[in-house]
Amino acid sequence: MLDADIKQQLDQYLQLLESDLLIKVSADSDPVSVDMLAFLDELSGMSSRISVENAQLPRTPSFSVNRPGEESGVVFAGVPLGHEFTSLVLALLQVSGRAPKVDQSVIDQIKSIKGTYAFESYISLSCHNCPDVVQALNVMSVLNPGISHTMIDGAAYKAEVESKDILAVPSVYLDGEFFGSGRMSLEEIVAKIVEAPDASVFSDKAPFDVLVIGGGPAGASSAIYAARKGIRTGIVAERFGGQVMDTVGIENFISVKYTEGAKLAAGLEEHVKEYNVDIMKLQRAKRLEKKELIEVELENGAILRSKTVILATGARWRNVNVPGEAEFKNKGVAYCPHCDGPLFAGKDVAVIGGGNSGIEAAIDLAGIVRHVTVLEFMPELKADSVLQERLYSLPNVTVYKNVQTKEITGTDKVDGISFIERDSGDVKHVELQGVFVQIGLVPNTDWLSETLERTRMGEIVVDRQGATSVPGVFAAGDCTNSPYKQIIISMGSGATAALGAFDYLIRN
Repeated sequence: MLDADIKQQLDQYLQLLESDLLIKVSADSDPVSVDMLAFLDELSGMSSRISVENAQLPRTPSFSVNRPGEESGVVFAGVPLGHEFTSLVLALLQVSGRAPKVDQSVIDQIKSIKGTYAFESYISLSCHNCPDVVQALNVMSVLNPGISHTMIDGAAYKAEVESKDILAVPSVYLDGEFFGSGRMSLEEIVAKIVEAPDASVFSDKAPFDVLVIGGGPAGASSAIYAARKGIRTGIVAERFGGQVMDTVGIENFISVKYTEGAKLAAGLEEHVKEYNVDIMKLQRAKRLEKKELIEVELENGAILRSKTVILATGARWRNVNVPGEAEFKNKGVAYCPHCDGPLFAGKDVAVIGGGNSGIEAAIDLAGIVRHVTVLEFMPELKADSVLQERLYSLPNVTVYKNVQTKEITGTDKVDGISFIERDSGDVKHVELQGVFVQIGLVPNTDWLSETLERTRMGEIVVDRQGATSVPGVFAAGDCTNSPYKQIIISMGSGATAALGAFDYLIRN
């Protein structure tokens, strides 16, 4: 089942195993079981430290990864290929005794958790967000004997997925109850179990020279450039990577032919950690005020002070803001076709948006679902001509232009969408099971209110040095009025803002 290149890479990793492993497998005669047995036979044949035995696990087909005589709590219900192959490799290494690459403070938090926690994550092998969640829960299972985790491939357990009305991945359940969905970092999952630090943790922090708000490409670049100047630098980041974490393939990052969002985001965090930067993760800013120093209040009530501040809060998916969108989020309303598309196999869906993102999503979904309906507000699609040609060549796609989405309908989950023909005013309704919203981005600047100058769209107005209308406050990346929202441009603007802040410091 594994090609030569993957086997060569896997062989190198298996040489790093620190102890023997016992894989317990529960299989039957169904196709997934047959594939699983073949996969495990191939895997065990590559290392004398891995043995396989039959067992009776709660789900069939599934297998667990353990040390002989010990139960790790790490279970895979499905064949972990695709994006989840890395999850399996890491599980093998960590169960064998190799320490996970996690901050010691987080490890201590996980080990201190009391009680039993049985996690289940429903995933799709094509989902680029799912491995983060799977790997985080596996780490928790390895570190704490009271925690267990089962990864469940939705394609292998369709009946189970449908019985729980799971229409978005990853979806995590704890002790049978819904816990959360979407990408979650290890720290975020732990924070939902362990009480988060209060404002007192931040009360003794000395004022910063540069305080960066945001951990995406612009924020990371700002922090690195500031720290390299030898000045006191801090960074407040809800999560490293920002929207890059939601990007699958990246092919226009100069000098790197291809990478993926999660890999780039991890690299950003690792690079920032190479410098003397005070990193404050899982924190969001809610207020900025210019006094003798600039004060930034966090949502937990803590107040940080700095001589300069760089705002790099990025942007988020724009909502269509019609009845039913919020009510049916993760119940048929989705924003990531790569992650959630496979859950709609054989069903009818709509894509709202005729730009590049929308048309790429429609093309992607057309190969999975029964039918795709594209809704575009303008009289013509805005996507590149090559994408439009590909779209119109597909037999299972219908395009409506010059229409306004009126309502997403449903009871417990989506059952249709209504839209208005803008030239005639007629209302039409299409029955379907899923709606993918792809209408661009909105800057994460709502919390700034009237603090500084912003455009009509909420973008922070900056000059050529990244300076805003408030002295000492700079901004960079997708939250600014930069005409192009690209990773490489965000990184450049982050460097510009940091150099601008340093210039401001030495002149003031």
